[in-house]
Amino acid sequence: MTALTVSTVNVNGIRAAARKGLLDWLGVTDADVVCVQECRALPEEFPELPAGWQSYYAPSGGPKGRNGVGVLVRAAAGSSTGPAAVRVGFGSTEFDGSGRYLEIDLPGLGGSGGVTIASLYLPNGTVGTPKQDEKDRFLAEFAPYLAERREKAAAEDREVLVCGDWNIAHTRADIRNWRGNVKNSGFLPHEREWIGAVFDAGYADVVRALHPEVDGPYSWWSYRGRAFDNDTGWRIDYQVATAGLARRAVAARVERAAEHALRWSDHAPVTVRYQ
Repeated sequence: MTALTVSTVNVNGIRAAARKGLLDWLGVTDADVVCVQECRALPEEFPELPAGWQSYYAPSGGPKGRNGVGVLVRAAAGSSTGPAAVRVGFGSTEFDGSGRYLEIDLPGLGGSGGVTIASLYLPNGTVGTPKQDEKDRFLAEFAPYLAERREKAAAEDREVLVCGDWNIAHTRADIRNWRGNVKNSGFLPHEREWIGAVFDAGYADVVRALHPEVDGPYSWWSYRGRAFDNDTGWRIDYQVATAGLARRAVAARVERAAEHALRWSDHAPVTVRYQ
């Protein structure tokens, strides 16, 4: 398999992130593929990327300024002809037009069938509100799709990598203040069980496998107070891979800004090298 470096980041508004430093980061990152979430832009508002990058984007078909996911690919990684396929959504009547899921097939980077790389922005719920009901409906629909995608990929000798903001901290090691969040969305028992079942059913949490038995590394910090300075964060941005690709992961890091003033999102890029 060709060496591959993949990064994922919730940009918290791609136009604002572009002004604050995202484009500079794209100019120096060693990533071949970057999955972005919560772009909150129409296709015509998507910023012009540095030379050598191609973008594939799924905006929200609902209210303007919400959601939006994309996959950015270096020309060399996607070949001169681009991905073999680009698919928006996962067969959901409710969610396929909401800018929450996009996947592309890249040739020659997995097994003989290549690799499917997806960008996911899983809904962020609030307990006791319709937002939590929406999140739970998404979970109920998305789990069977992940199983179906894995089985189809295996039949095609293809690997699968789902990157993005999963909005769930799986274990206590994935959230600094876990005691204060046991009744909050993102750390609810049924959410943690759901993502645990994903990991038990043929997918691997790549960063956790490379960083076992440590707190974090966190990838999101609230803009409130001194959460970033005190590293009071959540690890909710995952790279979730089928077993064959996960075994090829050799290094993972969270590209945390050197200081609060240098952040261009409330999330930080999560970058993994596969070889």
